[in-house]
Amino acid sequence: MTDNWERAVTMTHEIDELTSGSDHLASPPAQRGYARGRATREAIVTAATEAFADAGYNGSSLRDIATRVGITHPGLLRHFPTKVALLEAVLLHRDAETFRTLDEIREAGAGFLDGLLHLVALNQERHSIIELYMALAMEATSPNHPAHDYYVRRYERTLRNIITGLAVEEQNGNLTPGLDLAKTARNLISVMDGLQLQWLLSLNGPPEGRFEMVEHLRAHLDTIRA
Repeated sequence: MTDNWERAVTMTHEIDELTSGSDHLASPPAQRGYARGRATREAIVTAATEAFADAGYNGSSLRDIATRVGITHPGLLRHFPTKVALLEAVLLHRDAETFRTLDEIREAGAGFLDGLLHLVALNQERHSIIELYMALAMEATSPNHPAHDYYVRRYERTLRNIITGLAVEEQNGNLTPGLDLAKTARNLISVMDGLQLQWLLSLNGPPEGRFEMVEHLRAHLDTIRA
């Protein structure tokens, strides 16, 4: 699993390079060939994100993902030799996008609670990513699922980060005095995950019934603000 993870990290870094705005058309032929390989890997990760969101990890096949990309099954295996390696690349790519978003929010000077609102607003524009996250989270409750350890670590890390963010808000006098930060953080994670599920369920309904996560998260945050 470690070797697959390291390969996934490398591939994810290459995907980031591809989307950084460099001009591959001006590259020499060898570099253009390498850029095409990176472009194919990016397309595979995008297609896998959609497939895992639509049918879950267990319900998706590498052949189906290859068909979505328009390449052969052996062609996909040249980039991602196993389904687990592809899953790891998808999860890493998703985290890379989230981290970039959080960095942009921090650089804009938003406080922690307001930053959460900005993040949720952006997530509403990334339907496939949120659908993937929720679909895999349910599957990964099984200890035999290849993403199980990833989600355990991710929730532990998310909990620590939210507690840290709440502590800063508390020091700045922005929270209701006397809150148990650990419990507040767990409640906040539960609220955000629940809002994401309700939002996804509302997407195929009539426009007037569309669920807005930002509005409801703001209402919850108002209950803990000073």
